[in-house]
Amino acid sequence: MEEKEPQGDGLQFNSRIDLGKLQNAVSQIKEEMGKVIVGQQDMIELLIISILANGHSLIEGVPGVAKTVTAKLLAKTMSVDFSRIQFTPDLMPSDILGTSIFNVKTSEFQFKKGPLFSNIILIDEINRAPAKTQAALFEAMAERQITMDGIEYAMEPPFLVFATQNPIEQEGTYRLPEAQLDRFLFKINVEYPSLEEEIQILESKHQQKNKNEEDMVSALLSAEEIAVYQDTIKEIIVEKNLLRYIASIVDNTRTNANLYLGASPRASIAIMDASKALAAINGRDFITPDDIKTIAAPVLGHRIMLTPEREMEGLTAAQVVKQIVDGIEIPR
Repeated sequence: MEEKEPQGDGLQFNSRIDLGKLQNAVSQIKEEMGKVIVGQQDMIELLIISILANGHSLIEGVPGVAKTVTAKLLAKTMSVDFSRIQFTPDLMPSDILGTSIFNVKTSEFQFKKGPLFSNIILIDEINRAPAKTQAALFEAMAERQITMDGIEYAMEPPFLVFATQNPIEQEGTYRLPEAQLDRFLFKINVEYPSLEEEIQILESKHQQKNKNEEDMVSALLSAEEIAVYQDTIKEIIVEKNLLRYIASIVDNTRTNANLYLGASPRASIAIMDASKALAAINGRDFITPDDIKTIAAPVLGHRIMLTPEREMEGLTAAQVVKQIVDGIEIPR
């Protein structure tokens, strides 16, 4: 039987998909995160969306704005395997993929899996590793498998990479290839907290005393439940005029005079999938133009390149995306 679900703005409508459990799970996750994390609601919601849409996320911000701890605690709300890898300039592919070890008893080589064989991978300072290691990570991110000694090893679902990087410090870093950036569903820019939020952070830290942050967060979702919710997201309805709206936004990035490089069709798919997840979180079984407008910036920001002239003028990718979105007529 179809039930009426409340929309974010209080409207009532007949939901064709049961989104109650999904909404409840998301609310519980946000509540658990709120026990430790003050503010950063946008980052938390985008990371939850990336999980539901089965996409990787790149988190960029200066040190100390809770990038790593947020990703770590979010992983803690799920009963899945978790690995944290610190990328450094001397990190080799075998350090993350694993290596073949000779077994004296069997006289055969056995593959010992590395830390990349997990469900949620937190990579700190992803732009510090050299090209060889980035290439090894790229295959895992793109195809959710790795190849060692001619044998393909599939990653157990869910397989999600949350990576952090510091936009300020450039010494000892490597620019991520455009093809690898394109594999991230989102690039999430994390800003400093407001004054009031900073006061709350201090109060929270003072009250925690000797409590361990990780012990304050409980596991809520299993791998099976995540898979069910990811399948539910795929059923969200997208009207044909909204598909054209998404395609028009992405197509505009390829002809925009401010841009040297536009977004690929993968960006269109990313906007659609992430918009579905956002709609589901808000209790709707259909996406709206507002979902698309909200999702466009974190999806497109890292997939486009400004012309040198515009970059020198101080124009940002986010500003260009906003201009594009605002300049395209919203379908009725």
